[in-house]
Amino acid sequence: MNPAEFLNLAAAEERMWWFRGMREIFRRIAVRHLSPNVADVLDAGCGTGANAEWMARTFGWRVACLDFAGEALALARRRALPGPFVRADIRQLPFRRGSFDLITCFDVIAHLEPGEERTAFAEFARCLRPGGWLFVRASAFGWLRSRHSQFVNERQRVTLSRLGEGLRAAGFEVRRQTYANSLLLPVALAKFRLWEPLVQAPPASGVRLGPAWLERVLYAPLRLEAWWIGRGGSFPAGQSAIVLARKRA
Repeated sequence: MNPAEFLNLAAAEERMWWFRGMREIFRRIAVRHLSPNVADVLDAGCGTGANAEWMARTFGWRVACLDFAGEALALARRRALPGPFVRADIRQLPFRRGSFDLITCFDVIAHLEPGEERTAFAEFARCLRPGGWLFVRASAFGWLRSRHSQFVNERQRVTLSRLGEGLRAAGFEVRRQTYANSLLLPVALAKFRLWEPLVQAPPASGVRLGPAWLERVLYAPLRLEAWWIGRGGSFPAGQSAIVLARKRA
């Protein structure tokens, strides 16, 4: 990822509507589906560590942080986490077989070349205990590529069917899948396909805090999505693809 984005993330991801909403979606899925004996967790592609810190605080999990970027790990080490903090590639994890109960991979697949996610899925399967869980969130649909996508150096966007095929090939059973950030899809399409080309917008980060009123307005649809997904509902399209899978025993 573009190293400049890490400082944007550190400044905004605690309070920005998108991150808050996505954490709530994850929380709802975790409460409904994950085993109560989850304890050892790997956040594969931890970025600045905000999600890892939130998971440790919310669920009481022991969370290991791994990222390919030294800039990200330097920011993650500032958080209230015991670690470990590991610099490595998700396609070649430096952990023993069966080290974790859960692996999370938030918005990392987009930075791999198409097809390379299957190598990462195989590594996730190796490092999970039998019956262990994998939660993947990835940027969805190539037609949603934006100036932000260019700025952060996205290499691919995926569909649920592609993710499911790769996960099953690696030895996982898909237990839950849905698209998310769906209710704001018309707004995203208008911005990405009409406005940005019209004004010839340059590549730029979309990660920034807005006024408090705008943060509340944009958070409300994601909060509603979290409620719906938490009750077992799903969405047929959205800006993010979400899959919860379990390693076959």
